[in-house]
Amino acid sequence: MGSESLRNMQANKQYTLSELTSGLEVTIKGDVNCIITGISILHQSQPGHISFLTNSLYRKHLATTQASAVILSEKDANACTVNAVICKNPYYIYAKIAEFFTTSHSFVPNIHPTAVIGSDTHIDPTAHIGAHCVIGDHVNIAARVVIGSNSTIGDFSIIGEASKLDARVTIYNKVMIGKRTHIASGAVIGSDGFGFANQNGVWHKVPQLGGVQIGNDVDIGANTTIDCGAVDHTIIEDGVKLDNLIQVGHNVKIGAHTIIAGCAGIAGSAVIGKNCMIGGASMILGHITIADNVMITGNTGVNKSISEAGVYSSGIIGVVTNQEFKKNNARFHRLENLTQRIKMLELSLQKFKEEEKK
Repeated sequence: MGSESLRNMQANKQYTLSELTSGLEVTIKGDVNCIITGISILHQSQPGHISFLTNSLYRKHLATTQASAVILSEKDANACTVNAVICKNPYYIYAKIAEFFTTSHSFVPNIHPTAVIGSDTHIDPTAHIGAHCVIGDHVNIAARVVIGSNSTIGDFSIIGEASKLDARVTIYNKVMIGKRTHIASGAVIGSDGFGFANQNGVWHKVPQLGGVQIGNDVDIGANTTIDCGAVDHTIIEDGVKLDNLIQVGHNVKIGAHTIIAGCAGIAGSAVIGKNCMIGGASMILGHITIADNVMITGNTGVNKSISEAGVYSSGIIGVVTNQEFKKNNARFHRLENLTQRIKMLELSLQKFKEEEKK
């Protein structure tokens, strides 16, 4: 969908700046009654739209923007030539204002006639169950829950109030989901963990007996998978945000308000603290612990526990040409040989100094 189509979708909504910022910690420099009819990026905006500035790279567009208002920080306010919404956290304020212009489908409470419902299952009258859903036995679906079409919910699972499952979500047995949690299409929650025991060269499956516990206000991206616990539960605490295509192994625990970017992998029994930020394509070894307030940059391999808050990285920093990468890689593989040569030189130097003293 092009930007023009998006603008047309927003065209039937309009608010004043004071309405959009009511209850928010902002200062408006300019006309509080300015009418806003949509949102667009800074250098492709038009009159009637509100834009935002969160990256200094785009500050140069402030002088020429056609937007009627811009959300920005105090340090950028003087460079703004239109109405300014000044705040400490422009991206957060943008998120709150953008909610006014979202186009969401309202779901009528009902159970579609093609849905299959198991025995001893309770579905609140205010819930919506889409077409071709399969819901197992002893399931509890709370008030205002939305289950998208073609989703499956296993036995003994619980879906908390106002949670939403998009189309084609798979929830296995014994999965507990809290309130206001959103799970995107293709996600699989509660599948068997990767547990096998080797006997005489043959791998034998270890039964996975636990479930998954997901807290309140959690977001789980498309095609993300969360394995059930081997004995105890896999735990995702309140406010956790998981991007698309993340693998969470069995018995992992992710602390409250941690956010993890796409394509990350977390091996079994890893414990991640609260308020962590984990970059995309990071790999976290099993059975390690990461402290609260840790930031892990993208493509980092975490192979040992992290006990203190801070920023952690691994691998090559920054992109280089393939030729330079090959040179660096070759040098890396010679490090052990170079280390031993340096040790020998240090020993020779020490002997030389001792002989000079005699």
